[in-house]
Amino acid sequence: MKISGFTIIKNAVANDYPVVEAITSILPVVDEMIVLVGDCSDDTEALIRSIKSDKIKIHHSVWDPALRKGGAVLAVETDKAFNLVDPESTWAFYIQSDEVVHEKYHQAILDGCRAYEHDTRVQGLLFKYLHFFGTYDYVGDSRKWYSHEVRIIRNDKRIQSYKDAQGFRINNNKIAVKSIDACIYHYGWVKSPEQMIKKQKNSSVYWHSDEEIAGWLASNDVFDFTQFDSLQKFTGTHPAVMQQRIATKNWNLQLDVSKKKFSLKNKLLYIFEKLTGIRLFDFRNYRKI
Repeated sequence: MKISGFTIIKNAVANDYPVVEAITSILPVVDEMIVLVGDCSDDTEALIRSIKSDKIKIHHSVWDPALRKGGAVLAVETDKAFNLVDPESTWAFYIQSDEVVHEKYHQAILDGCRAYEHDTRVQGLLFKYLHFFGTYDYVGDSRKWYSHEVRIIRNDKRIQSYKDAQGFRINNNKIAVKSIDACIYHYGWVKSPEQMIKKQKNSSVYWHSDEEIAGWLASNDVFDFTQFDSLQKFTGTHPAVMQQRIATKNWNLQLDVSKKKFSLKNKLLYIFEKLTGIRLFDFRNYRKI
């Protein structure tokens, strides 16, 4: 059995993406790591080359500025990277530039890949998610944060990235997946208030119109992290590859986790989920078997 990793990245330095940590976190479970570097205006390629591993294979791409609506360019670039995966690989592990895997899950990932290696009904493996917000001390626990997503897919080129590269489909049909006991740590919302607004302004070109972008550029120079519906304190440990980044964090943020901002419907659904562990009426970008 062979597992390929793949990711896309553009302007990682300017937007302070933890892409080195993302890639490094899955190197122990992959046999090759495809990194598709976009047409950057910073030193992203040098950053990737700083990772000392002969598993890494760097390729280059030019992002199409016409594919800006709804983040469509992200799916196109993800498909390009997937198509570079070794045809001999059974599985392809997709990691986004702000996602990291804790080393405690490496064995579970390998076990899941082996368990379903020959079961071709299984087109993908489903991960749990933790979404960090503001700092490394808080995670979102409301329904606005997706609780699961597919990150390992069978090396079947009929599978394509969906919408803004959140998940995968075959001919617009949800793929059949099995859950594994592993979690993705999503750090996309952990930045200083100044860096967070800068990143949002820079990345808005992949989702929004010129008029909407003008509104962003006219907004404040710092991001308001107090505008959330529900958070909880994180009491676990972070991946080892994140320790240096955490140690050098240069901003302080205290958020009130007792603060909840829900509609009545979402408040009832939130309470039910906390009591039972069941998320009712949740959108699933996959089909569990």
